[in-house]
Amino acid sequence: MTKAWLLMRGDVRVGELREYGVDQPTFLCHFVPGPGWESVSALFEARAVVQGPDPDGSRHAEAFRPLMDLGLTLHPSDGGAPLGCFRDCILRIDGDMARLRY
Repeated sequence: MTKAWLLMRGDVRVGELREYGVDQPTFLCHFVPGPGWESVSALFEARAVVQGPDPDGSRHAEAFRPLMDLGLTLHPSDGGAPLGCFRDCILRIDGDMARLRY
């Protein structure tokens, strides 16, 4: 059974993730934007461009902080408990692809 999650910001659906594979320990997903995507997409894009070595983690932390402040949650389609993004799981979205690790 393929897993799916709704990405939410409060009561606003930001998008949907649909698993298509696993690259342990990461779920590989297709991402379908929702009505709230436009308001957060620039933050995910800024995070996606941070590449390469980051010995003290400061560049990655700087890119993740605004995303953490959004209070995003992932709601599993099977009715399981929601996951707090960047608290219970790490989520990366780049275009129509997403990577989820929890």
